[in-house]
Amino acid sequence: MDYHHTNKIRWPISLFLVLFMLSSLFITEASMSFELKSSAFENGGSIPTVYTCEGEDISPPLNWSQVPPGTKSLVLIVDDPDAPDPDHPRMTWVHWVLYDIPPDATGLKEGIEPSELPGTTRQGVNDWQRPGYGGPCPPIGRHRYFFKLYALDTTLGDLGTATKQDVEEAMTGHVLAKAVLMGTYKKSR
Repeated sequence: MDYHHTNKIRWPISLFLVLFMLSSLFITEASMSFELKSSAFENGGSIPTVYTCEGEDISPPLNWSQVPPGTKSLVLIVDDPDAPDPDHPRMTWVHWVLYDIPPDATGLKEGIEPSELPGTTRQGVNDWQRPGYGGPCPPIGRHRYFFKLYALDTTLGDLGTATKQDVEEAMTGHVLAKAVLMGTYKKSR
């Protein structure tokens, strides 16, 4: 092979790799400062019963900070990867899907109603096939519940009766940063 031809091929590939590594560094740094918290439970802690099917089944209070520059919207997905049994998980159960949350929003109050959602926020459907929050209700064992907040460089618009999968597909290639809060729950009876 001609040496000059080989260099012409390597140069674009090298440039692509450098740009990819730099973009990954930016996302990692943005993700490190982007934070999601709840005043109801610590990360890795037990979710209070009031937020579950054994209590009032209302959404916990959530607050976030350090939304990255260039964010056009936020997405919140809450799911349980331990369903139905943490010793033998077979699926991820979706508890809440919100998208097109305005980037200037800083949180969601406890027990938030659809009419109280910030500005342009849209609701997807959970695995009970309804919009809104559905709290932890594990059939067996202690499950983990992941509250995942994504900062996007775009808005998603009306996705109809959107599932978690629909929202994840629409946001592919648009995630600037991700913040995660995890809580656990085990039924008392």
